[in-house]
Amino acid sequence: MFEELLEDVAQTNGLREVNTWLKLAAGIGAIVLCLLSTGYAAPLLIAIILSFAILILGRVDIRTYAELFIVPLYFALMSAAVIVLISGGEHTLWSWNPLPFLPLSLSRESINTGFFVFCRVAGGMSALLFIALTTPMTDLFVVMRNLRIPDFVIDLAMIIYRAIFFLIDQVRQIHGAQVMRLGYSGWRESITTFSVMCGAAFIAAWDAGDDLVRAMDARCYDGKFALLGENRPVEIQPLCALVLFLATGAAVVTATHGMTLLQVTP
Repeated sequence: MFEELLEDVAQTNGLREVNTWLKLAAGIGAIVLCLLSTGYAAPLLIAIILSFAILILGRVDIRTYAELFIVPLYFALMSAAVIVLISGGEHTLWSWNPLPFLPLSLSRESINTGFFVFCRVAGGMSALLFIALTTPMTDLFVVMRNLRIPDFVIDLAMIIYRAIFFLIDQVRQIHGAQVMRLGYSGWRESITTFSVMCGAAFIAAWDAGDDLVRAMDARCYDGKFALLGENRPVEIQPLCALVLFLATGAAVVTATHGMTLLQVTP
């Protein structure tokens, strides 16, 4: 499921042939702009633009994008709710003291802070998902090598990346077999079945590691893996789109300095 959700989407999306450096600049630049912003407008605009790029330009299925976005968005919403209730402020709209050490309140300042944090998380997550859904890991490994990152770090990252999906696939197969045999029919059976799955997945991962070491020795591994990514040329249209996006984001960050959802009067 997850290997299809990320790597296959990244390999087949509509922005696959765009230069990797441009996509990284767009994603990292968007994250920096979200961190520099002091108002909610810029992160919210960045989230909308990058979501449009993922869904329309990248042709990523909206259900896939929603499934990836819903979990961090849920945590952002819960965090914003906690900030709204405990941060307080001068212009209080509602207050309640269920415990002496836990005063809860709603104020204009806390609502502004919570909404700002929520928009910043949404903007940052859209930037991360833009990179993850449009750029395969093979291209990122090429970028890492071009940045002169040590070869052993890149090789270790490649092995870990492969092992993650191998382990996910093993867990999926084992879980499917256990469900077919009614391994999760009861509470006690579920605990026993889950422990068996963990043990079987560990043994399978260990055997896969031994097989990988033997395969590397058989191929005369000399401490450096071959990379299959491509160095695509920088085209004018994507470059202009990147410059326009970053310039617009920077202008919005500057123009909406300190913008809040609810106006706070002195």
